[in-house]
Amino acid sequence: MRRAALALALGVFATSCGRGDTDVSRAGALCGVPGLSGTVSGLVPDPVAGCGVERAVRLEAVHGVRLSQPATLDCPTARSLGQWVRESAQPEVGRLGGGLVGLRVPAHYVCRTRNHQSGARISEHGKGRAIDIAALQLRDGSEISVLDDWDRGQKGRILRRLHRDACGPFGTVLGPESDRFHRDHFHFDTARHRGGPYCR
Repeated sequence: MRRAALALALGVFATSCGRGDTDVSRAGALCGVPGLSGTVSGLVPDPVAGCGVERAVRLEAVHGVRLSQPATLDCPTARSLGQWVRESAQPEVGRLGGGLVGLRVPAHYVCRTRNHQSGARISEHGKGRAIDIAALQLRDGSEISVLDDWDRGQKGRILRRLHRDACGPFGTVLGPESDRFHRDHFHFDTARHRGGPYCR
């Protein structure tokens, strides 16, 4: 009886997600990854042409690391963030400050142009393919801040390795040395470029 009820519940859930959303709901794991925690948002309609997310999720935590605000993303971007946290951020931070417990997220989905510039193309943020990380939050209450620590000692070295390691899981990686718009955060997105990942 329990199995039948569970099968029925999973069937209803999968149907409510829509066709093609099995990667979102399979086995109760967000985007098919047990370490990703959050909820299915489904369609995020486009207020202007070029924006919107067909099958969005609301990501709240990644392999036990909480986001400072839930992030609306598509599944490929959520999975890329999960890979970066698991393979780079957690090992690089190690036991510093008691270990990594959170990511300070200033931006995720928002319908706007690139760098808020008039006449520019729609940002990957407007497609659910981008997330910005301003700091890594540690268990003891301290942070590794992109703005404050990029050029400072051990924390700066960690940030530079994290920036380097994001290049691959993400198609675009921008940091303090890319331009004035990214002096205080990392921009990660899953856009595809002809020459491979674009990392600055």
